Amino acid sequence: MEFITADLVDAYDDALRSCDVQFRQYGARTHFHGPVRTIKSFEDNTLIKQALAQAGEGAVLVIDGGASLRCSLLGDYMAALGAKNGWAGLVVWGAIRDAVPLGALALGIKALGSNPKKSSKTGAGQRDVPVSFGGVTFHPGDWLYSDADGIVVSNRSLEAPQPATPMTAMRQHL
Repeated sequence: MEFITADLVDAYDDALRSCDVQFRQYGARTHFHGPVRTIKSFEDNTLIKQALAQAGEGAVLVIDGGASLRCSLLGDYMAALGAKNGWAGLVVWGAIRDAVPLGALALGIKALGSNPKKSSKTGAGQRDVPVSFGGVTFHPGDWLYSDADGIVVSNRSLEAPQPATPMTAMRQHL
């Protein structure tokens, strides 16, 4: 599905929640969408690696890392594993590392920033629980849509709306 989040907001405003975090884009896929799966883990990436090792089936993994920038929750090896296993994208409320190699992966990746320091590996955290940041609560099974303008979330899958203006139609082909 080709979409622009601004067009989704114009067509489905009442059905959408807009995340107000100004994430940085790291992956090569700048537009991504899919059903939400979640992990809540502070400075520990064990559950993230376990999730990305499983079939993603076009889902988006939303990771609540407590906005910590003290260590990374995701690097190139784990992100490549996610791309190989069919994940559409990752949203990291925390830091990543290996920023340059991540840019070559066919995966959507948004994060707050980067830090080369590794996280702990104790297995702490929770999986498939609601997580909240940026004014949005992300529930497993919600649908997330992300592009250069930001992230919007719906409790159901949406159809791409027809472009509202000629300029919008032209943007879709750029």
